[in-house]
Amino acid sequence: MFLRLLLFFPFVLWASSVPIKPILTLDEFFNYVHIPSISLSPNGRNLLIHTRRSLWDSNSYENNLWVYGTETHEKVLITDKLSESFKPKWSPSGNQIVLLLNEKSNTNMKNETKHFSRSFKSQPKPEQHIYLYCIESQRLIPIPIGSEIPSIITWASNDSSLYFATTQSNPSNTDDHLNEGEWKDVIQYRQRKPSDESTIYYIHIDRKITLASTTMNIVRNVPFPITELLFSSSEQKLIFTSIKELFENTDNFEIYSINLHNTSSLSRLTTNKAFALNLQMSHDGKHVIFLMSRLESSKNSSVITQKRLYSLDLTNGQIQRLAKDFNGNIREFAIRPDDGLYILGQVGTNVQIYTQQSAKRYTILHHGLDGTYESISSSSSSSSPQKNSMIAFVYSSYGQAKEVYIVDSIKQLKFAKVITNENRLFSERNLPQVKTFKWTSDEDDCTIEGLLHYPPGKFESTNLPLLVLIHGGPYAASVNQFHLTAGAWASLAATEGWLVLEPNYRGSTGYGDQFLDEIRYEPLTRPGKDILSGVHRLIQDGIVDRNRLTVGGYSYGALLTNWLITQTTSFNAALSGAGSVDYVSTWGIMDLPLLIGYLMGGFPWNSSDIYTKQSSIYQLDKVRTPTLIVTGEVDIRVPAGQSFMLERALHYLGVPVQLLIFPTEGHSLRNNPWHGKIKVREELKWLKKYGHQNKSLLAQPVWG
Repeated sequence: MFLRLLLFFPFVLWASSVPIKPILTLDEFFNYVHIPSISLSPNGRNLLIHTRRSLWDSNSYENNLWVYGTETHEKVLITDKLSESFKPKWSPSGNQIVLLLNEKSNTNMKNETKHFSRSFKSQPKPEQHIYLYCIESQRLIPIPIGSEIPSIITWASNDSSLYFATTQSNPSNTDDHLNEGEWKDVIQYRQRKPSDESTIYYIHIDRKITLASTTMNIVRNVPFPITELLFSSSEQKLIFTSIKELFENTDNFEIYSINLHNTSSLSRLTTNKAFALNLQMSHDGKHVIFLMSRLESSKNSSVITQKRLYSLDLTNGQIQRLAKDFNGNIREFAIRPDDGLYILGQVGTNVQIYTQQSAKRYTILHHGLDGTYESISSSSSSSSPQKNSMIAFVYSSYGQAKEVYIVDSIKQLKFAKVITNENRLFSERNLPQVKTFKWTSDEDDCTIEGLLHYPPGKFESTNLPLLVLIHGGPYAASVNQFHLTAGAWASLAATEGWLVLEPNYRGSTGYGDQFLDEIRYEPLTRPGKDILSGVHRLIQDGIVDRNRLTVGGYSYGALLTNWLITQTTSFNAALSGAGSVDYVSTWGIMDLPLLIGYLMGGFPWNSSDIYTKQSSIYQLDKVRTPTLIVTGEVDIRVPAGQSFMLERALHYLGVPVQLLIFPTEGHSLRNNPWHGKIKVREELKWLKKYGHQNKSLLAQPVWG
C-alpha cells in the first residue's frame, strides 16, 4: 500500500504543477481583434491586412491597415484611420494602394439608419480625398477630388489612372432649388432625390512632381447608386452593380456596363432578379466572376438559393454557372493566376477551400484543418513562378482565434504559416469545448444539426443549464469558427457555466437549397419546431436540466425567440435582440420587405392567414418567460417599434421585462463598442437572475 502511494505521489505533484489556464472574461471577450479583409499584391510580394479593434476611451473603433512583406516578413502600419466603407485595392503593378481614410468610422450609420434625407446647398462641404500609398517610399499621398464622397474606386490600366463613383448629395438644377423653396424640409416619399444617382469620374495622377497633380473628368452620370466597380482593359468597359436603399424589387440589383468608347450607352448585363456581389475581373479582362443569391417570388414561381458562383462573358453577354457540382453555400472566392478559382464553401458547420480549374471540371476539396477559412487571396501575376501559387487567408476554429496565414501552394495547405499574432490572449485562456450535435425534428424526422458549447472543464457532462442561442438570417449558419461579437457570444455564455446550443434550423445555409426553402410559408413555426425538438432531445439524453432552460437570439434569432416563448413556458429566461412580433407592420416599415413577402408567401392582403399565424403578437398572452429586449434606436432592418410593442405587451401582462435602447445604432450595433459590451453584460445578468428560477412563479397580469 505504501509503495502504491509512493508511485502515485509523483503523479499528483506533476498534475498539480501543470498551470491551469484562466477562463475568459467579459473585458477580454470584447478586446478580440477582428480581421475584416486581407489582399495579396499582384506580384505576391506584399499582403495588406485590415484589423479592427475597440477604442474604449473614445467610444469608437480603430481600423488599422498594415502591409506585410512576404519576403522580408516585416509588417508596416500604413494608417490607423482606414475607412471601412471601401476595401483598399492594389494597383496593377502592385507598387501602390488606393484607400480611403476617415477620422471616425461611421459605416453603420451610413448604410443601416439612413432612410430619408434632404441636403441644402448652403451647407459647406469639406474637400474630399482619395489616398495613395507607395510601397517603395512608404508615403501616404492625399489626392483631392472635390466635395463629393467617393463610394467605390477601381484602378484603370496603369498605376496613374483611377475610376471612382460618388453618390450625389445636392440639388443640381433650377427645378430642384424651386422645389426646395416650396417644400422646405418636407420629404416627398418615393420622389427621386439626388442620392438616387451616381457620377462616375476618371482621374489621372501625375506623380513626376513632388506634390501629385491630377486631371479629373466625368465619365457619365448613372440613374442609381453604385456598389461595385470594375475596369476591363481588354474590352475598355466599366462594370458595376446597382442598388437601392429599400430592398423591394430584385430588378433594382443588377450588373451594368459602360463602353468607354461610347460613354452615352448604359448596358444592362443581367436580368437575374437576384443579388450579385463580390464582382471580380478575370486576368484577361473578358469575364466577370461573381456570387449570386436568388430570392424571387412571383405568381408563377418562387426561387431561393444559397450563394452560387457565376461567370459573365463580356464578349458575348453569356452567363455560366460555376462549381455546379457543389451543393453547399459559397461564401467567397479568389481568382488564381491561371484563371482557375479558389472557392470557400460551407458544408454543414465547416468552411473549407475548394478549387475549380474551369466550368467543365469538378470542384476539388483541399483537406486542411476543420474550421472556417475566410478572406482568401491570391497573387495575380503568372510571371513570377515562385509567387503565382501563393495564397493567404484568415482561419479560425472553435478553440483557435482568427489569425492570418500564408502558404506557397494549396498543396501545402496543412502547413500554412501563421503571420499575425493579434489574438494570442485567447490561446492562453481555458476556452469551452465544442462539438456538433444532431437530432431529428419531431415534425417530420428531418435531420437537424447544431453546435454544443460546453463550459470549461465540463465537456460531455450531464444535467447542465441550457442556453439556446439562435443565429440570425435566417439564411446564415452557426459554423466552426472563433468569431466574437455582441451577437455571437456562445463562448462567453459557456464560460459563465451554460451549455450553449446553436441550432442550424431549417432555413440555414450549408445543407442544400431545399433545406433553405422549407421555411417558406412557415418561417417561424417550422424552424421553431426544429429547435424545440433539439431541446427535447438534450433533455431525453440527460445532457441538460429541464428546469434550467433559457433561449435567446438577435435579428432573426430574436424573431424565433419571440415565437418560442409563446409556444412553451419551459424557458426560464429569454433574450430578444432586434426581433419582430408583428409581420404586417414589419413588412410595411423595414428596409427589406422583399424577404418578409417571400417568407410569408405574398403580401399582407393575399397571405393574411400566414402573417397572422406567424406573428407572435397575437399569442403574447401565453408568455410567462422573463424577457430582456435590446434594440438600436435607428434600426431600419428591424425597426425599434417592434421591440417597444413586445415590451409593452409583456409589461401589461405582468411578465418581467426590460428594454434597452442603444442611441444612434442601426441593426448591427457597430457605432460604439460599449453598446455591444453592455448588451452582453446585461444579458448575462438576466440569465443569472432568472435562468435558475422555479417555473411555478408565473407572471401575474397587471391589466384586466
